[in-house]
Amino acid sequence: MDLAVRASLRGWKFLYLGDLQVKSELPSTFKAFRFQQHRWSCGPANLFRKMVGEIITNKKVRFWKKVYVIYSFFFVRKIIAHMVTFFFYCVVLPLTILVPEVKVPIWGSVYIPSIITILNSVGTPRSIHLLFYWILFENVMSLHRTKATLIGLFETGRANEWVVTEKLGDVAKKVAEANKNKTNSKAVKRYRSKFTDRLNTLELGFSAFLFLCGCFDFMYGKNNYFIYLWLQTITFFITGIGYVGTII
Repeated sequence: MDLAVRASLRGWKFLYLGDLQVKSELPSTFKAFRFQQHRWSCGPANLFRKMVGEIITNKKVRFWKKVYVIYSFFFVRKIIAHMVTFFFYCVVLPLTILVPEVKVPIWGSVYIPSIITILNSVGTPRSIHLLFYWILFENVMSLHRTKATLIGLFETGRANEWVVTEKLGDVAKKVAEANKNKTNSKAVKRYRSKFTDRLNTLELGFSAFLFLCGCFDFMYGKNNYFIYLWLQTITFFITGIGYVGTII
């Protein structure tokens, strides 16, 4: 991304080759996925911090292209989007239950987000049946993306950390080959991580917070937010104990 932005500022244009295929591998564990999402969220925020001045003062790029890069590409998509999702659905909405004087209109909490989500899913109709689970899981990941964005934006802590996504595909292939060829004297053990290594205290903490807010809404609320809060609680709890991924 750093290279692409700098090349664009020098007036370069890019050509995307749709027929060029490159093999890749999805993270096999939730821990690896979290590290990947940390890089993908922290990196753009840190790049925005370092490049925003150069983008503004650049004389080779048109004004409206600068507006697009700063506002749409960086500010909205790479910074604000994660924060709005996390703070609204995991902090503000639950807290409004504890403070009855604060009311969120139904069009702002349900209708508009639902329309945006459905429109985003139109491009992948084969996965439409996973839409409901994807929303809950994305709310969980918005917690990590928001944290990573703030780290990159203020360049603190793990801003310059680079952890390569762990690849376990070769291990899975060896296990499959060993199962087919049982005469192989060297048995290949399937990759397993300890349960304590999979515990994520941050997710478990938010799971407890949302559960308490859901119970309060069930007893005293009128908007039936507890249905969403308890479903989100379950999702946070599942990720909190690390029961996510093809190899767990």
